[in-house]
Amino acid sequence: MGRHVELKKAGINHKGLCPFHGEKSPSFIVSPTRQTYHCFGCGVHGNALGFLMEYSGLGFVEAVQDLAQQVGMTVPEDERSAEERERAAQQKKRQATLSDVLLKASDHYRLQLKKSPRAIDYLKKRGLTGQIAAQFALGYAPEGWRSLASAFPSYEDPLLAETGMVIVQNAEGPEAEQKRYDRFRDRIMFPIRNVQGETIGFGGRVLDKGEPKYLNSPETPVFSKGRELYGLFEARVGLRQRGYALVVEGYMDVVALAQSGFHNAVATLGTACTAEHVQKLFRFTESVVFSFDGDAAGRRAAGRALEAALPHASDVRSVKFLFLPAEHDPDSYVREFGAEAFERYVNEAVPLSRQLMESAAEGCDLGSAEGRARMLANAKPLWQALPTGLLKRQLLGELARRTQLPDQELMSLWQLGTPAPAARGGPAHETFDAFDGHEPFFDHGEPPAHPEEPVASGPPKSWKKKEWKKDWKPSGNWKRRGEPEDETLGTPRHQPAAKADHAVRMLLLNSAWWVQLSPEDQLLLHELPGVHGEMIAWLERHLINHGAGAWSALEAALAEDELLDRARHLSRDLHSEPEPEFEDFQAVIKALRLLQLKTESQRLAASNPQGPAFERFKQVLEQIRALEAVSNSPG
Repeated sequence: MGRHVELKKAGINHKGLCPFHGEKSPSFIVSPTRQTYHCFGCGVHGNALGFLMEYSGLGFVEAVQDLAQQVGMTVPEDERSAEERERAAQQKKRQATLSDVLLKASDHYRLQLKKSPRAIDYLKKRGLTGQIAAQFALGYAPEGWRSLASAFPSYEDPLLAETGMVIVQNAEGPEAEQKRYDRFRDRIMFPIRNVQGETIGFGGRVLDKGEPKYLNSPETPVFSKGRELYGLFEARVGLRQRGYALVVEGYMDVVALAQSGFHNAVATLGTACTAEHVQKLFRFTESVVFSFDGDAAGRRAAGRALEAALPHASDVRSVKFLFLPAEHDPDSYVREFGAEAFERYVNEAVPLSRQLMESAAEGCDLGSAEGRARMLANAKPLWQALPTGLLKRQLLGELARRTQLPDQELMSLWQLGTPAPAARGGPAHETFDAFDGHEPFFDHGEPPAHPEEPVASGPPKSWKKKEWKKDWKPSGNWKRRGEPEDETLGTPRHQPAAKADHAVRMLLLNSAWWVQLSPEDQLLLHELPGVHGEMIAWLERHLINHGAGAWSALEAALAEDELLDRARHLSRDLHSEPEPEFEDFQAVIKALRLLQLKTESQRLAASNPQGPAFERFKQVLEQIRALEAVSNSPG
């Protein structure tokens, strides 16, 4: 921790200024004997892994690797081949090189800002101070066509084009005919940093009138608009202090709100809010408030944000929607009315449940049967996207009352065509979305010959129906201890648990396996609906603060957090089960991945995919075939 915080000896401990909140008197205590840290000012505490994850924005695996590298240890490799590991290492090295180029460009723009009275005057008129400009590393791209030539040894460096900083005309032609010029000219520059603080792209805003008003870096190996959020690196402390993330639409909104004390604001990067944005935010906080302009465009953006948030809106998370007057954005509203007035708007934000109801009822005459039927048609896909839980059940009741239907009748209508659990060979929560009305899965033949071919209902007719496979059973003896070998001789067996139950059970018994999973597999488990995903989130937090331990230690921690009954409900009596092998756990993960892909393929097929959706449909089918080929291979 001394790499990031200036610590001084204080008795048997060390003391310094807390990096997670602003303070003048040191209250951040590091205990070498206990291997923990604690701040008596803001209450944060944890161990070395937790500190790296919180301070540097690292994932669990990355934090373990970083810590191991510091002490000269080697983290056990995953199951990738030597070629795959080499490719991953080369990709990481390439990304680091590109980030270095972007950081050098950022330093150049910051220097140019100091030399431009016009750019400085513009920022002052927007109410920004030098301190806030330094915090967000704001800069200025001069008017010239080749400003970056003075910042790099060679303007022809291909890395400048690969990072999107330089545009190359006639790139495929002879080098003598190629023309190069800066992408950003005469713009205030907003460096975009990932959660590790690495510069990965830029947003540029015109000082005067001009189009486009905002210009963003193109997609590159280090920058993806659909996954990154502007200001998230700078907002890490603010998220903890205020307890929620405030999602706005513009770079200047983020900086202006930070100037007014809202250091928890982030912005999408010129694109609609995606599910990956929401998932990333929920790694830092359990509460998200989306802020939109009150005009028609803001309402449309709110609709897309609602769709992105629904799959992650569990019973323990909060999602709200804030609509400002049509003539204002957060920047202009705060400057005109002040921070307190904006705070009142945040407190009055619309909860997700009400936003879903209002979105479904928009344009519907609820005084007529036709209008109520239309509202239900609008609401059904939104409701189905919610994870299984009390919120989803309550919303079903609300929708039933608004449309004058009994709860059970609406539920039966929306489950029409879904076989009973016993007919599907497993429990009711065998798919990723309970109560989603999905038909059984299908064999995966060829996709439609042309994306414009209609898919009337369900998958293409060329596919053959089949029942989903029986619940996975691991290799070896999976019976309870003391159970007779012959099932006819004694205790009847329980119905097998679902794959999600198996996954949670195995991790609770073998928590050290978490670090052996790839980030993709960890995300898959986090996205399990309902109590399964919540249990995975609890387990990761426990591992961050306490490390891996035996089931007895986790049992005590679960009991302390009043979660033991829920864990036992998922996996029955954990004490009496035989311990599985890691290979068994990997088989469950593969089965969950396959189940997720099959669910997605069915949804895509039913939506008559075209364009990018059709391409995604083909990708999903290829991934399914590859997983099934691995699962069916000998050994």
